[in-house]
Amino acid sequence: MALIMKYIDSISRYIDSHSDSRTKGWPMMSSPFPTLAVCLTYVYLVKVLGPRLMENRKPLHLQNTLVMYNAIQVVFSAWLFYEIGISGWLTGHYSFRCQPVDYSNNPRTLRMVHACWWYYFSKFTEFMDTIFFVLRKKTSQVTTLHVIHHGCMPMSVWFGVKFTPGGHSTFFGLLNTFVHIVMYTYYMFSAMGPQYQKYLWWKKYLTTLQMVQFILIMVHAFQLLFIDCNYPKAFVWWIGMHAVMFFFLFNEFYKAAYRSRMMVSLRPEMAPPSQLALSHISGPNGPFITGRDQIG
Repeated sequence: MALIMKYIDSISRYIDSHSDSRTKGWPMMSSPFPTLAVCLTYVYLVKVLGPRLMENRKPLHLQNTLVMYNAIQVVFSAWLFYEIGISGWLTGHYSFRCQPVDYSNNPRTLRMVHACWWYYFSKFTEFMDTIFFVLRKKTSQVTTLHVIHHGCMPMSVWFGVKFTPGGHSTFFGLLNTFVHIVMYTYYMFSAMGPQYQKYLWWKKYLTTLQMVQFILIMVHAFQLLFIDCNYPKAFVWWIGMHAVMFFFLFNEFYKAAYRSRMMVSLRPEMAPPSQLALSHISGPNGPFITGRDQIG
């Protein structure tokens, strides 16, 4: 036990000596272990404890809650998009080709640092997507891909806020918050009931939007491997490979869903339950053909 504590202490000292002093003392920023603990608790809750508690209970009907939750997420995502954009990307202060981290206390720079922390916080609020599945006994929607994505994101963003709050990698957040505005708007209207389906003709473009997001993040990150830019290469690889991984995971998932839909349409009796579940990739309101799991 003493050896473990010594190891943890050495990690903490290393992080403190190399991290951005501006975020020192901010909530959850002193060490990666609180964030890791929350993420592991989330996984245990949605994969083990939650399903066990709901096993002999009726699913909860949460239509009004879902509408409110999605509306809040739309507003929150829109605010984050504005803050990240106004702090650099949409005002001409940031370069899409190479943007080093500004470690000064310039007001505009500090605004970006705060936006980065709130983006990190938003990853915890998105845990509710999965919790709503569990409360409504939609456990087939709590896929491994879904849990990996939501469980990893807070930890990934923590390192960005701790070491590089600003600069090139915040393009990731700009794109992701924009995608969230669109996705949560769709989920909000969908949760309102079937009478609103006629306004959701654009849902077929959501999958394309998600995949384009991954491609843009890959290109934007990996370009720094070929040019001279004062930005940490470790974070270039971290963000770029994150996008690559989820691009291929989602691509395989969507292909499986497409094959499942074809199987169901041609020979419904031949489709196993697991394939029927795959035919929908889910949002917090329930199963949607268009998909739920985006990089942020």
